[in-house]
Amino acid sequence: MRLFAALLPPEDVTQELAAEVALLKKLPGADGLRWTGQPGWHFTLAFYGEVDEELVPELTDRLGRAASRTEPFTLALSGGGQFGRGRALWAGADGDLRELGVLAGRAEAAARKAGIDMGEHRRYKAHLTVARSRDAVDVRPYVEALRAFRSRTWTVSELALVRSNLPTSGVPGEQPRYETVARHAFRAGG
Repeated sequence: MRLFAALLPPEDVTQELAAEVALLKKLPGADGLRWTGQPGWHFTLAFYGEVDEELVPELTDRLGRAASRTEPFTLALSGGGQFGRGRALWAGADGDLRELGVLAGRAEAAARKAGIDMGEHRRYKAHLTVARSRDAVDVRPYVEALRAFRSRTWTVSELALVRSNLPTSGVPGEQPRYETVARHAFRAGG
Protein backbone atom coordinates (compact mmCIF):
# COMPACT_ATOMS: atom_id res chain seq x y z
CA MET A 1 0.00 0.00 0.00
CA ARG A 2 1.25 3.49 -0.89
CA LEU A 3 1.58 5.53 2.32
CA PHE A 4 2.78 8.84 3.70
CA ALA A 5 2.66 10.71 7.02
CA ALA A 6 0.92 14.08 6.85
CA LEU A 7 -0.62 17.05 8.59
CA LEU A 8 -4.18 17.73 7.46
CA PRO A 9 -5.25 21.38 7.65
CA PRO A 10 -8.75 22.06 9.01
CA GLU A 11 -11.55 22.37 6.46
CA ASP A 12 -12.01 26.13 6.91
CA VAL A 13 -8.31 26.65 6.14
CA THR A 14 -8.50 24.55 2.97
CA GLN A 15 -11.60 26.55 2.01
CA GLU A 16 -9.55 29.74 2.31
CA LEU A 17 -6.94 28.19 0.02
CA ALA A 18 -9.65 26.99 -2.38
CA ALA A 19 -10.84 30.59 -2.78
CA GLU A 20 -7.27 31.68 -3.55
CA VAL A 21 -6.76 28.80 -6.03
CA ALA A 22 -10.00 29.79 -7.79
CA LEU A 23 -8.37 33.18 -8.47
CA LEU A 24 -5.16 31.50 -9.69
CA LYS A 25 -7.17 29.41 -12.14
CA LYS A 26 -8.30 32.65 -13.83
CA LEU A 27 -4.71 33.61 -14.71
CA PRO A 28 -3.49 33.07 -18.28
CA GLY A 29 -2.17 29.57 -18.88
CA ALA A 30 -3.92 28.03 -15.87
CA ASP A 31 -5.48 25.34 -18.05
CA GLY A 32 -1.95 24.01 -18.68
CA LEU A 33 -1.65 22.94 -15.05
CA ARG A 34 -3.24 19.94 -13.31
CA TRP A 35 -4.81 21.46 -10.21
CA THR A 36 -5.01 19.31 -7.10
CA GLY A 37 -8.31 19.08 -5.27
CA GLN A 38 -9.21 20.33 -1.82
CA PRO A 39 -9.79 16.78 -0.44
CA GLY A 40 -6.14 15.95 -1.15
CA TRP A 41 -4.50 19.02 0.35
CA HIS A 42 -2.02 18.14 3.06
CA PHE A 43 1.51 18.75 4.29
CA THR A 44 3.47 15.56 3.64
CA LEU A 45 5.84 14.90 6.55
CA ALA A 46 7.42 11.75 5.10
CA PHE A 47 6.59 9.83 1.92
CA TYR A 48 6.93 6.07 2.37
CA GLY A 49 5.92 4.82 -1.08
CA GLU A 50 4.79 1.21 -1.37
CA VAL A 51 4.86 -0.37 2.10
CA ASP A 52 4.42 -4.09 2.72
CA GLU A 53 1.25 -4.65 4.73
CA GLU A 54 3.12 -6.55 7.44
CA LEU A 55 5.15 -3.39 8.21
CA VAL A 56 2.10 -1.13 8.61
CA PRO A 57 1.32 -2.05 12.27
CA GLU A 58 4.92 -1.30 13.34
CA LEU A 59 4.93 1.96 11.35
CA THR A 60 1.59 2.96 12.87
CA ASP A 61 2.87 2.23 16.39
CA ARG A 62 6.08 4.19 15.83
CA LEU A 63 4.18 7.18 14.41
CA GLY A 64 2.00 7.10 17.51
CA ARG A 65 5.12 7.31 19.68
CA ALA A 66 6.45 10.19 17.56
CA ALA A 67 3.16 12.06 17.98
CA SER A 68 3.15 11.45 21.74
CA ARG A 69 6.54 13.23 21.96
CA THR A 70 5.25 16.26 20.04
CA GLU A 71 3.67 19.34 21.61
CA PRO A 72 0.82 20.99 19.69
CA PHE A 73 2.08 23.89 17.56
CA THR A 74 0.67 26.59 15.30
CA LEU A 75 0.72 26.84 11.52
CA ALA A 76 -0.83 28.95 8.79
CA LEU A 77 -0.77 28.57 5.03
CA SER A 78 1.38 31.37 3.71
CA GLY A 79 2.81 32.36 0.35
CA GLY A 80 3.86 29.86 -2.27
CA GLY A 81 6.62 28.52 -4.43
CA GLN A 82 7.58 25.95 -7.02
CA PHE A 83 9.63 22.83 -7.47
CA GLY A 84 11.15 21.52 -10.68
CA ARG A 85 10.85 24.65 -12.83
CA GLY A 86 7.08 24.75 -12.58
CA ARG A 87 6.39 21.03 -12.31
CA ALA A 88 4.83 21.66 -8.89
CA LEU A 89 3.18 24.82 -7.56
CA TRP A 90 2.65 24.92 -3.82
CA ALA A 91 1.36 26.96 -0.90
CA GLY A 92 3.84 27.40 1.92
CA ALA A 93 3.61 27.48 5.69
CA ASP A 94 4.26 29.96 8.45
CA GLY A 95 4.29 29.42 12.20
CA ASP A 96 6.36 26.97 14.20
CA LEU A 97 8.35 25.64 11.25
CA ARG A 98 11.08 24.35 13.54
CA GLU A 99 8.64 22.01 15.30
CA LEU A 100 7.18 21.03 11.93
CA GLY A 101 10.66 20.06 10.74
CA VAL A 102 11.30 18.06 13.93
CA LEU A 103 8.02 16.19 13.40
CA ALA A 104 8.95 15.45 9.77
CA GLY A 105 12.25 14.00 11.02
CA ARG A 106 10.39 11.86 13.55
CA ALA A 107 8.04 10.58 10.84
CA GLU A 108 11.01 9.60 8.69
CA ALA A 109 12.79 7.96 11.62
CA ALA A 110 9.64 6.00 12.50
CA ALA A 111 9.66 4.48 9.03
CA ARG A 112 13.35 3.60 9.13
CA LYS A 113 12.91 1.92 12.54
CA ALA A 114 9.89 0.01 11.17
CA GLY A 115 12.10 -1.39 8.38
CA ILE A 116 10.99 0.85 5.52
CA ASP A 117 13.71 1.92 3.08
CA MET A 118 13.59 5.71 3.01
CA GLY A 119 16.48 6.20 0.62
CA GLU A 120 18.58 9.32 0.94
CA HIS A 121 17.51 11.88 3.56
CA ARG A 122 16.30 15.20 2.15
CA ARG A 123 15.96 18.46 4.02
CA TYR A 124 12.27 19.02 4.80
CA LYS A 125 10.47 21.84 2.99
CA ALA A 126 6.92 22.51 4.21
CA HIS A 127 4.58 22.76 1.23
CA LEU A 128 1.05 21.91 0.15
CA THR A 129 0.89 21.11 -3.58
CA VAL A 130 -1.88 22.97 -5.43
CA ALA A 131 -0.92 22.20 -9.06
CA ARG A 132 1.41 20.02 -11.13
CA SER A 133 2.62 19.87 -14.69
CA ARG A 134 4.33 17.16 -16.70
CA ASP A 135 6.41 19.85 -18.44
CA ALA A 136 8.30 22.84 -17.15
CA VAL A 137 5.83 25.71 -16.88
CA ASP A 138 6.46 29.34 -16.00
CA VAL A 139 4.53 29.51 -12.73
CA ARG A 140 6.09 32.78 -11.58
CA PRO A 141 2.77 34.67 -11.98
CA TYR A 142 1.08 32.11 -9.70
CA VAL A 143 3.88 32.24 -7.14
CA GLU A 144 3.66 36.04 -7.20
CA ALA A 145 -0.13 35.90 -6.76
CA LEU A 146 0.31 33.57 -3.76
CA ARG A 147 2.88 35.87 -2.13
CA ALA A 148 0.24 37.83 -0.19
CA PHE A 149 -1.91 34.80 0.69
CA ARG A 150 -2.14 33.83 4.34
CA SER A 151 -4.76 31.65 5.98
CA ARG A 152 -5.88 31.85 9.56
CA THR A 153 -3.52 30.28 12.07
CA TRP A 154 -4.55 26.94 13.56
CA THR A 155 -3.15 24.62 16.20
CA VAL A 156 -1.77 21.37 14.82
CA SER A 157 -2.51 18.59 17.28
CA GLU A 158 -2.23 15.33 15.34
CA LEU A 159 -0.45 13.60 12.50
CA ALA A 160 -2.08 11.22 10.05
CA LEU A 161 -0.94 8.10 8.23
CA VAL A 162 -2.51 8.38 4.79
CA ARG A 163 -2.96 5.87 1.99
CA SER A 164 -2.69 7.21 -1.55
CA ASN A 165 -4.79 5.42 -4.16
CA LEU A 166 -3.47 6.42 -7.58
CA PRO A 167 -5.85 6.98 -10.49
CA THR A 168 -6.61 3.87 -12.52
CA SER A 169 -9.30 4.96 -14.96
CA GLY A 170 -6.99 6.74 -17.39
CA VAL A 171 -9.37 9.72 -17.44
CA PRO A 172 -7.33 12.93 -17.90
CA GLY A 173 -7.26 15.03 -14.76
CA GLU A 174 -8.35 12.23 -12.42
CA GLN A 175 -6.92 12.84 -8.95
CA PRO A 176 -5.47 10.35 -6.47
CA ARG A 177 -7.83 9.39 -3.65
CA TYR A 178 -6.55 9.72 -0.11
CA GLU A 179 -7.67 7.58 2.82
CA THR A 180 -6.59 8.31 6.38
CA VAL A 181 -5.41 4.99 7.83
CA ALA A 182 -4.54 6.25 11.33
CA ARG A 183 -4.54 9.48 13.33
CA HIS A 184 -2.17 10.10 16.23
CA ALA A 185 -2.78 12.90 18.74
CA PHE A 186 0.10 14.97 19.99
CA ARG A 187 1.06 15.11 23.65
CA ALA A 188 -1.81 16.53 25.70
CA GLY A 189 -1.45 19.69 27.71
CA GLY A 190 0.96 21.32 25.23
